[in-house]
Amino acid sequence: MSISPLAPDSFPDMPHIGGLSLATAASGMKYQGRDDMFLMRGAPESHFAGLFTQSDTAAAPVQWSQARLAKGTCQSRPAAILTNAGNANAFTGSKGHQATMATADALANAGNIDIDAILLASTGVIGEPLDTDCLAAQIPHLLAHQSTSWHDAAKAIMTTDTFAKGATTTCQLDGKMVTICGIAKGSGMIAPNMATMLGYVATDAAVSSDMLYQMLSRANAKSFNAITVDSDTSTNDSVFAIATGYAGNDEITHETHADFDRLCDAFDLVMIDLAKQIVRDGEGAQKFITI
Repeated sequence: MSISPLAPDSFPDMPHIGGLSLATAASGMKYQGRDDMFLMRGAPESHFAGLFTQSDTAAAPVQWSQARLAKGTCQSRPAAILTNAGNANAFTGSKGHQATMATADALANAGNIDIDAILLASTGVIGEPLDTDCLAAQIPHLLAHQSTSWHDAAKAIMTTDTFAKGATTTCQLDGKMVTICGIAKGSGMIAPNMATMLGYVATDAAVSSDMLYQMLSRANAKSFNAITVDSDTSTNDSVFAIATGYAGNDEITHETHADFDRLCDAFDLVMIDLAKQIVRDGEGAQKFITI
């Protein structure tokens, strides 16, 4: 597959986020010779937030993650996000919901994680049952090798993408240096209100779950919700944010906090960068137009 002519020259140098671990593995379910699973884990006290497709036909992993976030368990116990590429587990009926339960259960048992603190995301072919045995077989490897680079993580979630997408920035909060890193995938079926895409934004800033959701929502409106490639929407769109608090800044718990807008600006920068990269990777794209 040739790389899009609009692709960036290189993947950015993205630093480690304190309190966050990344892992990838190859399930062999669809792709050969490449990783297609991605596990992201937050240290205790990390806060999670998520935004999802507005489609009435949301895929099983989207419904699973929405329900877990609504329970709030992810905010009070060590949580994880498990992603697979190659199979979207969408339009799979009751088998799809059984597959999400089986996948989450396998990770919960192997990693000693509360099953309600596990979020799931899938991307790939629609309408095919998900082979949970392939995924479950790689979970021990994911748990044992949690020092993957951002670049390898970004490559593991690719489907029809021609290049891995990453962005990072830093800012000063309460006299502490804070880092924000993000990766995303997507190149086709991209329309306003997200699209066939997955996004992950992580920071070591201390910010409450409510404010993290506000920041993610505001940045999403300016980024992933403001792009189109081919006017199609999708079933699996998910964007997650994690804040580990390891930077040690005064926790941002309300919008009037002195550092709220500064961290919002940093989220905007990372997510707009990722959104533009998705457009630049549009299937067959030759031009990038801003309106």
